[in-house]
Formats: sequence, structure tokens, C-alpha cells
Amino acid sequence: MNGFGDREKAFENKFARDEEMQFKLTARRNRLVGEWAAEKMGLTAEETDSYAKAVVQADFEEAGDEDVIRKLMGDLTSAGVDIDDAGIRTALTDKMVEARRQFIEEAE
Repeated sequence: MNGFGDREKAFENKFARDEEMQFKLTARRNRLVGEWAAEKMGLTAEETDSYAKAVVQADFEEAGDEDVIRKLMGDLTSAGVDIDDAGIRTALTDKMVEARRQFIEEAE
């Protein structure tokens, strides 16, 4: 393969790895924010695990975070938790930082 073809293939491989990593980070973040929300709703350990999985699954409804935000907002509001959109977005940001930290620690 020529130099250009090699570079193109390397770029494609890097892109695929980066996309896979972003997917894993987002799924981990969603699980963490699901656990956070479950704690706020006073769920049991079993319910927390199930709920965190449901939050991860909710992210497959549409691109972006709005599907997860809608789920969290609806569930937290139904459970009587006083939270607003900004509070959920802050939790998503905080949990993404935590997810990245966990991946870095696992790689060491």
C-alpha cells in the first residue's frame, strides 16, 4: 500500500477507536447518572441496578442526550424529587467526568 493509503487506513482505524471509546464513555456515564437518580428516588440496590440499565437503554431512542434527560426528568419528577433541567444536565456533566476517570484508572 502506498503512503497515502496507509495514512488513510490509520485515520479510519483511529476514528473507529475514538467512536467506540465515546460510546463506552457515554454508556458508563448514563449508568452512573442512573445510579445517581436511583439514589435520589430511594430505590433499593436491585431497583438501582435495573434503573441504571434502563437509563442506558433510553439513550438509544435518539441521538444526543435529550432522550436521557427526558427519562430522568420524568422519573425524578414522578418520584417527587425536586430537580430541574439544569440539575440533570449538571449531573450528566459530572458523571461524564467520573466515567472518564474510571476508564483512565482501569487502563493503568
